[in-house]
Amino acid sequence: MTQKRANVFGLGLIGGSLGLALSSRGWHVTGCDSVGDIERQALSLGVIHQIGVDRDASITFVATPVSSIAEQVVRALAETTGIVTDVGGVKAHLVGQINDPRFIGGHPMAGSELIGLAGADAKLFESAVWVLTPSVGISDSNFEQVAGVVTELGSEIVVLDPQRHDQLVAIVSHLPHLTAAALMCLASERSEEHVAVLRLAAGGFRDMTRVASGHPAIWIDICKENRDAIVIALDGLIDGLAHMKQIVEQGDSSELMKRLQQSRIARSNLPSRVRDLMDVVEIRVPIPDRSGAAAEIFTLAAELGVNIANFEVAHSVEGERGVLVLVVEQSSQDMFRGGLIARGFRPILHQIS
Repeated sequence: MTQKRANVFGLGLIGGSLGLALSSRGWHVTGCDSVGDIERQALSLGVIHQIGVDRDASITFVATPVSSIAEQVVRALAETTGIVTDVGGVKAHLVGQINDPRFIGGHPMAGSELIGLAGADAKLFESAVWVLTPSVGISDSNFEQVAGVVTELGSEIVVLDPQRHDQLVAIVSHLPHLTAAALMCLASERSEEHVAVLRLAAGGFRDMTRVASGHPAIWIDICKENRDAIVIALDGLIDGLAHMKQIVEQGDSSELMKRLQQSRIARSNLPSRVRDLMDVVEIRVPIPDRSGAAAEIFTLAAELGVNIANFEVAHSVEGERGVLVLVVEQSSQDMFRGGLIARGFRPILHQIS
């Protein structure tokens, strides 16, 4: 069997973790970085097998800083023949710039407080959500290829429109980091007046500000690229804090209890991954003869909040068309099936014994 081959552009924390994760699964990984010493270090550590660009690699991951991703994607498309994807935290501007059927935007929701190649971890993407933001009309085969590699790395695929992605990550990723930074700065300023402040920092404070220990440089680019969505998210948080201030200021215990209870319930209802195969069902969806159908099915799942535990594409021996086989939670089967039918698909349920 021919060994699978991949490129990784950018050998920092995410790129290095990609190299290790792919290598541990039998891939031959070629990597490059703008800093020669990092390339040599990655080679000596076994993160990559070769320095440079493998023209015939089946997939190239661009893991450079957000501000340089578009340029590096264009380079990857020109210098390789396979599929190209990226791992950047902002998608709309990038996907709008790159009009090539071989490119599919991506964003693994994974990270670490560690910095650079030294923090690379082969298991970083296991059980993580990996967002894909394919362009309209992307071919099913290209989507299937990227989705297959992401699944092989142990991640759960969520497909979103690029603009929707940026709006959502502004709330669940970018805003928490900026909030943690603001809170940490406040505590630091107070510590100059009261030495005991930071010594009193307990578990709740440490948990809430943990993300502030991440690499600050990447957030400059993110805030620049996703400025509008982040500003809207900040406005929402400021309004919420102003309301909370008013409640506390007025001593409105009833309203305060209502808000705290509401947040407690919302926190407890955060979705979890499918773990018990006794609670899932298989849905087979014949893929119609139109571009982007497979990505459309995954996008619908994201819109409906349907957790896809596993998937595969069963190809027909008679032609290009195939069947997308999805494993989803039983509790969401009727909603998902109804949504598929409403969009012209013909799903078939199959109980897993």
